[in-house]
Amino acid sequence: MAVPRPLFFGLLALWGLLLMSSCSAIPQSIHERDDLPPILTQDELLRPYDSIGRIQITREVYFSDFDLDPSLQEWGSKSLREEARKMRADAVILPEITSRKLTVVAFPAFPATEYRAAGTAIRFK
Repeated sequence: MAVPRPLFFGLLALWGLLLMSSCSAIPQSIHERDDLPPILTQDELLRPYDSIGRIQITREVYFSDFDLDPSLQEWGSKSLREEARKMRADAVILPEITSRKLTVVAFPAFPATEYRAAGTAIRFK
């Protein structure tokens, strides 16, 4: 069965648009923000504060992740600070930044990694 020529070119154009607008594995430039709350150690807490809530960011990556910064600590710190800004927190304390290999049960098997950043958002009294 032959597809009419105008319909064929219409479908081809639609396919091209979908292909160009799909997700990309090429890293996008991310602008650094100067107004993000800092991550403080227990020694730096000189004023009384209230705990706003716990922040936890989890990211599962299959194969490789071109968008993730080379440093896990930099990614975790930045992610915690961005979430704390959304909560209107003054700072983040008790940061925990980890990664672990996941076991993927599939055929064929492929590598996966879970990145996790957690901390507590606080507001000074």
